[in-house]
Amino acid sequence: MMASFLGIFGDGSDINDPELAKDNVKIGVDYKKFSKSPVLGKNFLLRSNTVIYNDVVIGDNFKTGHNVVIREQTKIGDDVLIGTNSIVEGECTIGSGISIQSGVYIPRKSIIEDNVFVGPCACFTNDRYPVRVEYKLKGPQIRKGASIGANTTFLSNIEVGEGAVVAAGAVVTRSVPPYYLAIGTPAKIKPLPLNLRVPNMI
Repeated sequence: MMASFLGIFGDGSDINDPELAKDNVKIGVDYKKFSKSPVLGKNFLLRSNTVIYNDVVIGDNFKTGHNVVIREQTKIGDDVLIGTNSIVEGECTIGSGISIQSGVYIPRKSIIEDNVFVGPCACFTNDRYPVRVEYKLKGPQIRKGASIGANTTFLSNIEVGEGAVVAAGAVVTRSVPPYYLAIGTPAKIKPLPLNLRVPNMI
C-alpha cells in the first residue's frame, strides 16, 4: 500500500495500515459493539478526508474524491467513483460501473443499480414528512442505466426506471418510468427521445 499527497492507493491487502492516518483517511469507524472492519477490493484510491464506517463491503477499482463519507452496512460493487463532498448515509446498496459526482447526498436505505450516473449536487431524501409524523424511511431506487442530472432533488421512495433520464435542476415528486425523461419543477414526465435511449458511457 502506498500513500500519496492525494490519499491512499491500495490493493486491499491491509486497510488498517497506520500510514492511512497520515493522509487523513479513516477506514473502519466503530458505530456499534462487534461491528466488523470494512472490506475493500483491489486497486482502490481514497483521497484525503475519506471516512468509511465498519460493516461496509466495497468491490474492486473503487475511487473517492476528497471529504467522502460512507456509513455502515453499505455494499458497493466494482468500478465505482464517489466524488468530493458526497455522503452515503448507510444501509445502502450501490451496484457496479457507477459514477457519483461531487456533492451528492444519498440517504439511508437507498438502492442504486449498475451503470448509473449521478450528477453533482443531486439530493435524494428518505423521509416524506420530516419530524412531523412517523414514517418508514424509504430511500430512492435508481434502476440500471439511469442518468441523474446536476442539482436535482427527489422526494422519498422515488423509483427512477431503467434507462430513464432526470434533467438538471428537476424536482422529482413521483416515480419515473423506464426510458422516460423527468424535467422541470415539479418534474413533468415525458417519453425519452429516441437518440437518448442508449446505454450510459461510464
